[in-house]
Amino acid sequence: MGFANDAEAKARTEAFERGLDREGWSLGRNLRIEYRYAEGDSVRMQALAQELVELKPDCILAQSTPVSDALMRATRTIPIVFVAVSDPIGSGFVASMARPGGNITGFTVLHASIAGKYLAILKEMVPQLVRVAIMYNPNSVPAGGKFFSRPFIESATKLKVRPITAEVHDKSEIENAVTTLGRESESGLILVPDNFMSVHRDLIISLTAQFRIPAIYRYRYFAEAGASCPTACMP
Repeated sequence: MGFANDAEAKARTEAFERGLDREGWSLGRNLRIEYRYAEGDSVRMQALAQELVELKPDCILAQSTPVSDALMRATRTIPIVFVAVSDPIGSGFVASMARPGGNITGFTVLHASIAGKYLAILKEMVPQLVRVAIMYNPNSVPAGGKFFSRPFIESATKLKVRPITAEVHDKSEIENAVTTLGRESESGLILVPDNFMSVHRDLIISLTAQFRIPAIYRYRYFAEAGASCPTACMP
C-alpha cells in the first residue's frame, strides 16, 4: 500500500480480509497475507516491491499508481491486481482494459476529468475565487501530474480562474506551497488522489485551516481527520 500504516489503512485491510473471507479465503486456514506500507515514499516502494516479490506470493494487490509501477518493475510473472489507479493504460500497466495482457489487471475509478469537476464545485462553493492551486507530488501521480493538471487548467480557463500547479516532494514544500497560496486572498486548493497527500493530510488540513483556504479533497477521511468548511471531501 502507498499509505502509512494508520487507521485509514487498517480500515481498508480489514475490509479486504472480510471480502476474502466471504469468498472462502480465511487467514490462518488457507490464506496468508503480507502487508507492506510505503508511506508515500517512491524509493521505499521499490524496496518493498522487491521484498514482496522475493517471497514468491501467489498474487499481489497493488494500491495506487506508484505502487503498481514499482511492482511491475520487480516482476513480470507474479499476478498483480491494482486498485486506486488513475491511468492504467497511459502508465503502461495494461494494453487495454478489455485485454490487459501481461501479468497485471485491476480496477480504475479515477478519471482525469475529475480535476476539472473539482474546480467547478469549488468555484460554485466560493464564487469569488480568482486563483486555485492543484497540489500533488509528481512522483505519486500519472504522467508526473499532467494527467490531472491538463483538465484542471482547461476548466480554469473556462471559469476565468488563474490555475496554479503546486508540485511538492516533502513537508517543507507543502508548507511553502500552502503558505504562499494563503498569503493571497480569494485563493483555493485542490488535492488530486495521491498517496503522498494522504500521508501528509494532517499537515495540509492544519495549514488550510490556518490560512482559511477553501479546499477540495478526494477522500472522506480528510474530513474525518479534521478538515472543515469551507471544504468539500468527495465520498
